[in-house]
Amino acid sequence: MRRLHCTLRAPFAWLALLVLAVPLAALAQDLQGPGFAYYEAGDLDAARPGPRAPAMMLMGGGEWVPEAFHWWLKQAGNGRVLILRASGSDELQDRLYREIGGTTAVQTLVFDSRRGADDPAVLRVVAAADAIFIAGGDQSRYIRFWKGTALNRALNAHVRAGKPIAGTSAGLAILGGYAYGAMDGGSITSAGALADPMGSAVTMDSGFLQMPYLQRVVTDTHFDKRDRLGRLIVFVARAAQDSGDPDIVGIGVDEDTALCVEPDGQAQVYSADGEGKVWVVSPGRDADRLVEGEPLRFHAVPVTVVASGSRMRLDDFQADADYQAVADVSDGEIEFTLR
Repeated sequence: MRRLHCTLRAPFAWLALLVLAVPLAALAQDLQGPGFAYYEAGDLDAARPGPRAPAMMLMGGGEWVPEAFHWWLKQAGNGRVLILRASGSDELQDRLYREIGGTTAVQTLVFDSRRGADDPAVLRVVAAADAIFIAGGDQSRYIRFWKGTALNRALNAHVRAGKPIAGTSAGLAILGGYAYGAMDGGSITSAGALADPMGSAVTMDSGFLQMPYLQRVVTDTHFDKRDRLGRLIVFVARAAQDSGDPDIVGIGVDEDTALCVEPDGQAQVYSADGEGKVWVVSPGRDADRLVEGEPLRFHAVPVTVVASGSRMRLDDFQADADYQAVADVSDGEIEFTLR
């Protein structure tokens, strides 16, 4: 957290200190409180250099992609960025401000309970941000600490106002209209989800954040590295059944990869090493078998894989595909066939 220092040498220094004490003390008290910690870097008084535009950066976790960040920060007018977290401290803030650059200031709010999400000081920081980045960690803490609070409403208002937002790993997991909440404290594997898709470990959530183009979407992260195609198919099947909407789509993003979404829903894949991909699961119908205590059965599930540098549309999920495939799910196993 920034500390405020004042050195006075004049004969009446004590009087100036008396005058300054009230506002400085009030500022320090205003930016700390039960439920959150606050950090900042840069010049909070600097004018935003450029205009803002609506944008989303959907990151799969792992290494940051500087090219994607530079694009996203430009959409924020290279102004003030707010990082939201539920663990850690200010290390991401320092990395963004000093290594990535292109911002006037970066602030961080780290929540350790639900109480901070209704604090007026928190809401003022959120309202002043030109862009908001939701860090990785544990998405169940975001749901428990933020859902249904004033912060929840402020995040949706931020997006409605046409300001950029981004999330990585757990931060991306909560951006879809439907989300895997990991509310049981674990992180279910594809094998576990396919074997018991209606089980208590598949904790789905909805009615949290309202992102453009993502209201009928379930997201997942660390995708190829952690073999998450199977569980994303389960999440899509569960969300379709829970909502009664068979057109739910799943978007999985690889590590070290970002999908940057423009205001009109056009999007481009960026990857740190050029190898990362975005995976789109779009069954367009209900699962063949989705019942308690039985493995998922879901035949001929279309999967589109979009390579680094390629583009796709989030309004209809058409893409410049690296390849297309069909996933056939039966008895807890996936058969993956290229078209």
